Amino acid sequence: MKELKHLNKYFRKYWFKLLMGILITIIARVFQLVMPSYVKKIIETVENYLSADLSETIARQQLLEFIGIIIGAALLSGFFTFLMRQTIINVSRYIEYDLKNEVFDHYQRLSLNFYKSNRTGDLMNRISEDVTQVRMYAGPAIMYGIQTLTLFVCLVPLMFIKAPTIAFYALVPLPFLSVLIYWISRVIHKRSTRVQAFLSDLSTFAQETFSGISVIKAYVMEPNTNHQAQVLALQGKTKSMDLARVNAWFFPLMILLIGVSNIFVIYVGGRQYLNGEIESIGTIAEFILYVNMLTWPVAIVGWLTSIIQRAEASQKRINEFLKQEPEIQNHCTDPTPIQGKITFDKVSFTYPDTGIEALHEVSFDIEPGQTLTILGKTGSGKSTILELIPRLYDVTAGQILIDDTPVGAFNLNDLRDAIGAVPQDAFLFSDTIENNIRFGKEGANKEEIESMAKMAVVHENITGFSKGYQTVLGERGITLSGGQKQRISIARALLKDPVIYLFDDCLSAVDTETEEAILTNLKKASRHKTTLIVSHRVSSAIHADKVIVLENGRVLQSGTHDQLMAQEGYYKELYINQLSGKES
Repeated sequence: MKELKHLNKYFRKYWFKLLMGILITIIARVFQLVMPSYVKKIIETVENYLSADLSETIARQQLLEFIGIIIGAALLSGFFTFLMRQTIINVSRYIEYDLKNEVFDHYQRLSLNFYKSNRTGDLMNRISEDVTQVRMYAGPAIMYGIQTLTLFVCLVPLMFIKAPTIAFYALVPLPFLSVLIYWISRVIHKRSTRVQAFLSDLSTFAQETFSGISVIKAYVMEPNTNHQAQVLALQGKTKSMDLARVNAWFFPLMILLIGVSNIFVIYVGGRQYLNGEIESIGTIAEFILYVNMLTWPVAIVGWLTSIIQRAEASQKRINEFLKQEPEIQNHCTDPTPIQGKITFDKVSFTYPDTGIEALHEVSFDIEPGQTLTILGKTGSGKSTILELIPRLYDVTAGQILIDDTPVGAFNLNDLRDAIGAVPQDAFLFSDTIENNIRFGKEGANKEEIESMAKMAVVHENITGFSKGYQTVLGERGITLSGGQKQRISIARALLKDPVIYLFDDCLSAVDTETEEAILTNLKKASRHKTTLIVSHRVSSAIHADKVIVLENGRVLQSGTHDQLMAQEGYYKELYINQLSGKES
């Protein structure tokens, strides 16, 4: 139960609603207890009428009175049962909502390395299926637990007061029922845990398949993917059938032991009635109703145990992530304005998941309003520089300074809010083009959005679609070309109007003419902004204030375009090759 202690803060938050729900539950069950005793009185009235001890008028009057009381008690019990569900079950939904938000907020604070070491399907399963299991504990388990406790506390003493012998024999099978249900529930727990783990695998497979459907089709891998899906489906069927076989024992056992209890009541009660030990045969009917009222609460003890076990297992899985501290910590909560000067002082960085050293003692500086172009071969460390500036990772050695202050001393939210980034792999949401661009600035109007789209040279492409800016994109913008996705991402960054621009090879999928138009517009837009452009084309560096060339994580060359052209080396060779149309 220690894992479930995490929910105590939510129980404290909703303590009044829970308390009201518990009181209402008790009241609802008390009204439910009225019916058996009045059923007994109805039978006694009929007996007295048949034996001529009561006149027809009095008998009819008593029957109507008793039936009215039963109907009234049933209506009140139903009304309070409704209120019970409106309080306790609603509280469980509030807790589910809060817990999902807590998990999601924590997911957003965790570092990139976390997502490299955990599967998306597993993350989705924990925030959906696992939280659902926890909700069952926070709602139905509490509600049925209070019902069971109330009935036991009120009903068992009442039965022994009215007819101890019948009560004893009626209750004998119920502990066996509870033990059997508990045993079945333990088996159910083990098998349902396996089903939960399988659902994580299935979610991961489905997510990867749907996201990579274009690759699957391009390599004609549909038969292989279908085979994998069939294997997973067969595994799921086997696990689910194992669970269903155990579940199938639940109600037959319950009905069997109910029947045994009823037989005991009828046999023992019948003998006592014949021997004159009980006054009325109505006592037998009363006890049959009592037994049926107790059967579900007794059976539910095992079910509640199963719910608690599953909830604890799910909360343990959730806590594993909630207890993970983000590797990137925000060390400052005060506002920290940023001017835009960037300094790398002998910065080295090694990726923690692979152990690869991406940068080694890289040093450079950029003044506010300047543009730096970073060139180099694939794997030279260009993108890593852009990831270190917004602290997606922290440096291994050396330091990064913003406005002559260590980057770790800035408020992390202010730092990232001051940066407009266009990643190498342009990501777009499954939403309209307009909303994808508006993501850069909440509340931006249509004129602002269109203006930025024109600067990114994508406005004409968008208006060429039948629905224009209201065109809804497929997942990750799959309905657009690579160049269109890049340019929409650029428009989004321009709309944000940040202090620092980070462009990570975001023009690789456009032609040179379009690239030149975008670079010209970017030069105007970033006149007073600090801009870093990662590229594999020298054309991106011609108008830059500074250029550095990386190789194997080290600065190979640095200077202006003219200075580097005056030197023999990679930059000049790349420029000549691209000028002559050769592959770089």
